[in-house]
Amino acid sequence: MFDRAQLATLAAVVRHGSFDAAATALHVTPSAVSQRIKGLEQAAGQVLVRRARPTRATDAGAVLVRLAGQLDLAEHEARTELGEHGPVTLALAVNADSLSTWFPAVVAATADRGVLVDVHRVDQDRTADLLRDGTVMAAVSADPAPVQGCSASPLGAMRYRALAAPGFAERHPTGPGRWASAPLLAFDRHDTLQDRFLADLGVVDPPARHHVPSQDAFVAVLRAGVAWGMVPEVAVADELDSGVLVDLAPGRSLDVPLHWQRWKVDSPVLAALTADVRAAARSALR
Repeated sequence: MFDRAQLATLAAVVRHGSFDAAATALHVTPSAVSQRIKGLEQAAGQVLVRRARPTRATDAGAVLVRLAGQLDLAEHEARTELGEHGPVTLALAVNADSLSTWFPAVVAATADRGVLVDVHRVDQDRTADLLRDGTVMAAVSADPAPVQGCSASPLGAMRYRALAAPGFAERHPTGPGRWASAPLLAFDRHDTLQDRFLADLGVVDPPARHHVPSQDAFVAVLRAGVAWGMVPEVAVADELDSGVLVDLAPGRSLDVPLHWQRWKVDSPVLAALTADVRAAARSALR
């Protein structure tokens, strides 16, 4: 049997990214955290944590981080059946565009059942990494292949359109051969949506670009006429209807299929969360 306190400490070290941060969260000393991790590594016979910044689980560590989370879920559900009604926290990974559009409805639905969520905002192409190392138990992901120990199911596709302010469109006509000279806006350095859209148009030379890692600020920069960018159509329906933003390539769009990946465990809490996610996705995704 693995020690529950040691398992919880491993999960905290991976979740919070350092031994010191885990000690603060657990209300123990950093020395106690180190001793617990050392004891767990001795029991497992393997290194469980990559001691870097941030700390990450090894492959063996990810197995035990998942075990820690699964034990917490099982205990919560057992206590619920015994008549206790304490909260449980579900760690999730969600991409920024889902988080700013349809996912808040999921949070509202889970809150009605006394469930707390710990959402990690990560690009949809990288959410599977957090599932793989055990940081989260479920994720909205662009990857249809289930992570080991998880199940995956399609949610639908988020449609993106190439948008800009009318003034920008006048200054930068985007006909054939002109896209490469029009500055673009990306969310961050992991955001490849604009490049994928340009590749579909045959544009291979990357244009100058800005990086603005905030959904609200992203749209505000587009309204200011600084650049063009790919925006979920569900997020800017009013701006398109009013003409505040215009479509630079009418009839063209980029659809990003999204999938729901979750731990493959028999858990009523995760099953209810999955139902909430599917219901919310149906209202926003294609």
